[in-house]
Amino acid sequence: MFSSRIEEDYRVTDMIVDNLPAATRVVEPATATQRERVITIYERGFPLGFTGGAELPGTVEGVNYLYNHHRLVFKYHMEPSFEGSRIVGFEVEPFSVRHQMSGDGAASRLSTCTPSKPVTHQLPPQQISKRDSVIFTYDVKWEYSDVKWASRWDVYLYATDEQIHWFSILNSLMIVLFLSGMLAMIMMRTLHRDLSRYNDAESKEEAQEESGWKLVHGDVFRSPPRAGLLAVYLGTGVQVTGMVLVTMGFAVFGFLSPSNRGGLMSALLLLFVLMGVAAGYVSAVMYKGFKGTEWRLATLKTALMFPGIIAAIFFTLNMFIWGEKSSGAVPWTTLLALLLMWFGVSVPLVFLGAYFGYRRSQIEYPTKTNLIPRHVPARPWYMTPVFSVLVGGVLPFGAVFIELFFILSSVWLHQYYYVFGFLLLVMFILFITCAEITIVMCYFQLCAEDYHWWWRSFLTAGSSGLYLFAYSLYYMFTKLVITRGVSVLLYIGYMLIASYSFFTLTGTIGFFACWFFVRAIYAAVKID
Repeated sequence: MFSSRIEEDYRVTDMIVDNLPAATRVVEPATATQRERVITIYERGFPLGFTGGAELPGTVEGVNYLYNHHRLVFKYHMEPSFEGSRIVGFEVEPFSVRHQMSGDGAASRLSTCTPSKPVTHQLPPQQISKRDSVIFTYDVKWEYSDVKWASRWDVYLYATDEQIHWFSILNSLMIVLFLSGMLAMIMMRTLHRDLSRYNDAESKEEAQEESGWKLVHGDVFRSPPRAGLLAVYLGTGVQVTGMVLVTMGFAVFGFLSPSNRGGLMSALLLLFVLMGVAAGYVSAVMYKGFKGTEWRLATLKTALMFPGIIAAIFFTLNMFIWGEKSSGAVPWTTLLALLLMWFGVSVPLVFLGAYFGYRRSQIEYPTKTNLIPRHVPARPWYMTPVFSVLVGGVLPFGAVFIELFFILSSVWLHQYYYVFGFLLLVMFILFITCAEITIVMCYFQLCAEDYHWWWRSFLTAGSSGLYLFAYSLYYMFTKLVITRGVSVLLYIGYMLIASYSFFTLTGTIGFFACWFFVRAIYAAVKID
């Protein structure tokens, strides 16, 4: 088992001292021109072992060796305002040592790990073999540090080179901002010309003969098919958006720093439950605007559908973790607490929000809907629903895919993510991009006299979730080394949850941007 875990690059990540995770202390071997020097790499945990090779003296090519001795280095700092010392650093330097015993019987003692003879990297390493017993040892070393207690997390957050990180994000933001500005300028000029032509009394007859978005004014606000499901997605999307924005605000102000282990996930769950009021309210208002009658069923779907899908995937994955007897499995008590939060708090809050939503007056649209639906003319291939939806999701995904790389690395490659301020900026750029690309695609659709824009606007921005899932698969094949089937299943399952949530969030942003846009342009034009 040890040998297979070393080949899969397993790390020991559960060593924590004073809320500081262990940092790996790696020793660079001495060469003919350079003496041995210590390089401290601040990552989560330390490796379980290593595989021998020609570049490692005393090892055999392809043979696995176990780190069975750990030097625990505690760094402390003293200040006049504080009595005693504070721990400001925790490092672990792993060694592989084939320990030797001296003496016989009860008098036997280790001869390779004593105060007078500490462990070094020159000792023969501990090869993994079924015939040998492995002795685990450790020693403790105290070092004074000039780092103050308030700054002790800086070495974890700024240990890696961030030049490529910042340059890539800024480059992506500049491209997205440029495209967004260009699209906004085109839309403003085109719409201004259309409105001037439609509202010009002298060219009134000419405008009636031309084709364009004005000709579908009697059908553009016709209720879409499966309106109840769309209202459910919109309410859930507002719930997810509110959860993300508030959580990001807390993270930017430092309330959810990496030092607060588990704080981010706890905040997400709590805020998702509390945002059930907004989900019920928005779902009820939109469903009432669609002239729906089964309001109880729509509200129940809002409370159960999205959390139910996430819970089903999560519980299935947890069953596989239980089957592997992993310590990462969520216990039954925690699952029971989550169910109580869902049905005891979230569901009542959704119904509370729906109650106020249905009490509100029905949404009024600027034009009346004809009794007979208008015929939709034939569309060119580039205006078909599938093609336009897939094209619309490229730009929103392009706004976040570089930042997504660092987020995935922090989750799956034991790195720390801390640039929440930049992430908040990228999120706002994402919202603007989703809104503008959806408005542009919707405008082209209406100009082609296709008034089925309700679902199209949601799916155009929401299709970026499909690209996110595809990118996560690419990341798995190119950056991760996963050989076990259960590990692959866990990765795909968790990324499926993230992609589905991203689909709901971006789709909701795109829909409401398009909804306000359509209402605005038809309210501005004169309709006889």
